[in-house]
Amino acid sequence: MPLPFLTADRTFDAASESPLPYDDLERWRRPYRPGPWRVGGAALGLLLSSFVLFAAVLIALTGKVSSAGVVFGLALAVIVSALRMLRMGVWVSAHGMRQVGFLQTRTVPWARVLSVRTAQQPVRWLGLPRTVQGQALALVRKDRAPEDTPPLLTTHGLDFLNRPVAFDRAADTVEAWAAEYRRG
Repeated sequence: MPLPFLTADRTFDAASESPLPYDDLERWRRPYRPGPWRVGGAALGLLLSSFVLFAAVLIALTGKVSSAGVVFGLALAVIVSALRMLRMGVWVSAHGMRQVGFLQTRTVPWARVLSVRTAQQPVRWLGLPRTVQGQALALVRKDRAPEDTPPLLTTHGLDFLNRPVAFDRAADTVEAWAAEYRRG
């Protein structure tokens, strides 16, 4: 007997009248799983923070509480950074599309979205300045030029590096959300 709740790649019912297989459309959702690079980086950050917290306890036990407080604050900063890195990505709901970055979040209501499409273009490799040829999911807005809008997803980002099928599935899902809510 298969256990479909254990796999994120399960197929949804074809009898659904909507391309959006979620029950609560008002809730913000990421239409794809975080990639292994993102999860691995966050796991390493949390592992590092456990060592730093242990060091803070040792420093507090040996004497200087103020130094332990500084090290404890450093551990909290690493934990918050790791959790923020896991939260990064594209989120969708009935209200619009949200692109969560490390330091800022941009929300675009569906009323301002002209189209969401996949384009072949130079993309940044793992968010670094180096660019390579790849695919990007581009957002075309009513109030901005396409050059002013960064790509939503790329094939060489933290979530989709060496996972072209996952990128295609995520791009199709975001395009389905846009098509569903642009027409009202």
